[in-house]
Amino acid sequence: MAPPVRTRQSLSKDRFVSYFAPLRSQVYSDSTPRGGTGGHSIRTIAWNPLGSLVATGSSDRTLRVWNPEKPLVRFSTELKGHAAGIEKIAFNPVKDAELCSVSNDGVAKFWDVRTKACVNEVKGLGNAHTLAWAPDGTSLLVGNKSGGLFRISPTQPAILSSHPQPVETNQMAFCWSGEKVFLPTRDGRIRILSYPDLEPVFHVNHAVKPGESTEFALKGHTASCLTAELSPTGRFLATGGGDAIISLFDTQDWICQRTISRPLGPVRSISFTFDGRYIVGGCEDGSGLEVTHTESGEHVHTFKMAGPCEVIAWAPTRYCLAYSDLGVLRVIGVDADRK
Repeated sequence: MAPPVRTRQSLSKDRFVSYFAPLRSQVYSDSTPRGGTGGHSIRTIAWNPLGSLVATGSSDRTLRVWNPEKPLVRFSTELKGHAAGIEKIAFNPVKDAELCSVSNDGVAKFWDVRTKACVNEVKGLGNAHTLAWAPDGTSLLVGNKSGGLFRISPTQPAILSSHPQPVETNQMAFCWSGEKVFLPTRDGRIRILSYPDLEPVFHVNHAVKPGESTEFALKGHTASCLTAELSPTGRFLATGGGDAIISLFDTQDWICQRTISRPLGPVRSISFTFDGRYIVGGCEDGSGLEVTHTESGEHVHTFKMAGPCEVIAWAPTRYCLAYSDLGVLRVIGVDADRK
């Protein structure tokens, strides 16, 4: 078992660089990767609610849970069962040892990471590629590349409800009350729907053409919107797009307060620090992760990488960043606990 995680004080912009400058990333790697490629091509990373475990899902079907304090593979747990590459994983927000994974095999699997057991599975999800837990941990939304959206339960093998969408939904995010869900779409909009009925929450207050929808949606990208993330404080909704931009929307008036244009390619993932002060995006191009101060939009720090880094995740309880670099999991900040 990992030791208890000590929560951290927030870092000011001035202290952020001095805190991370002396730290080096820790490598977590299976020395016998399948296929002899030298890496598993990690597609998704998730921390458990306490920040004591970090899981990775890969294109070669490898699903592994790591203890960040013990980087050797013999201290990790491999979960076996998917018949195709793993697209997205996420821990239950209220159960520290329950993990959900979705794959191109059309199956969502629920795991007890303590026993390695698959405790439930839901089939018939198509080419699933995205999932998001409702904040109370009782249900999830799974989206596939054909525009299907499915509400499922961690305790029931049948799909609870299906909701075909007019356009493909990418990585979703819930509001913290669980009453709304934000759906980034292939056409660059971010839909705001009620949950669990998935109806538009807001409507435009001006006349529309006959047959045209009155649904209000956020518009912050000139290309496909690929991901959305709500800040821990609930103040900002961040979205990343194929236009290499991160947009920050104020959740009070739904106005885009600022955009971050430092990414060099499509933004595939976004993560806030536990206090919401800093944000970082993972993108397809470049060799660094750019950290931005959320309130001011000021660039704070660059984490240098060996290559492009599409998958990133800040720990939920401390300044500890997990990311994939050349197909290998790395974590920076875990050694700060030993100072």
